[in-house]
Parts: sequence; C-alpha cells; structure tokens
Amino acid sequence: MAEKVIMRDIEIQRALTRIAHEIVEHNGGADSLLLVGLATRGVPMASRIAGKLEELEDVPIPVGQVDIALYRDDLYLRGPQTVVKRTDIPVDITDKRVVLVDDVLFTGRSIRAALDALMDYGRPRNIQLAVLVDRGHRELPIRADYVGKNVPTSLQEDVRVRLSEVDGRDEVAIETGE
Repeated sequence: MAEKVIMRDIEIQRALTRIAHEIVEHNGGADSLLLVGLATRGVPMASRIAGKLEELEDVPIPVGQVDIALYRDDLYLRGPQTVVKRTDIPVDITDKRVVLVDDVLFTGRSIRAALDALMDYGRPRNIQLAVLVDRGHRELPIRADYVGKNVPTSLQEDVRVRLSEVDGRDEVAIETGE
C-alpha cells in the first residue's frame, strides 16, 4: 500500500479550531450545545473541539460518545464478530443543539446510523455534523455543516485519520492499493 500524508498535526489543529469558530458563529454562541463523537476517532475530536469552544465562550461543553455498531445497515454482513463499544450521552439531549463529530464522511451510512442512535436518547433541537475530512462518494443525502478539509478521492483510495489519543500521532493520509 502506498500512502501520502495530506494533513499533519498543525493542520489538524487549525481545522478543529476553525470548526469550533464556525460552530460558535452558526449557533450564536455555545449555549445548549452538546458534542457527540462517533466511536472511535470522533470521540477525541469532539473533546478537542469542546476544549476550543470552552476557551472561546467560557462555558463548559458536555461531550458524549455514540457507538453505531448495532444501528448499521450492514450488521448482517458483519456477523457475530461485531464489537460493540460504549455509548455515553452525559446529559439529556432534549432541546439541545447536538453536534455529531466524526473523522471521515464518506457514504453517509455511519452518520445515518448515528442519527438513529441519537433519537433513542431524546429529541434534540437540531443535529449538526462536523467532520475532519469529507471525501465525497455519498450514497445518502447527508452533508456536513462543518468540514476540516474536502479531499476528493477515488473509490480505490482509503482515507486514514490518525489521532494521538488512539494512534499515537496526528495525521491524515490517503492509502492507495499500489
């Protein structure tokens, strides 16, 4: 596999800072916000964005995590080896502005599953989507409200986000099957 790094730690930091500023601007502040990261890499991204929001607005921002394993539309293909991680929503989501956070937006199916999972926890005022990388190739009518970087890709390429909390380093790379 050939790999090309397209974002390093400083670019990831800048992208998350910009996303935090856009969230504040779009919502007129940070009141009633709840950030929910998709397991696995969306969770540390949500925490990082929440930290930046707290610096900007001087209010605590709750951060949760959602596991979509049992909400996927391909669960039957994955079989019994499906690993279910923890879902933790620390506050009632009713009437909250929920920002779902994920590393890569691709087909939209993971986000659809996350929306289904969130609805089991209440009725938010609205749900917004923040992603570090939007690579295109949507199969469902889903778009991100906040995007760190748009990266046009082919279907033969994979986008790999690595974060220090999970992988020991921060970078985004494109892998090709050469």
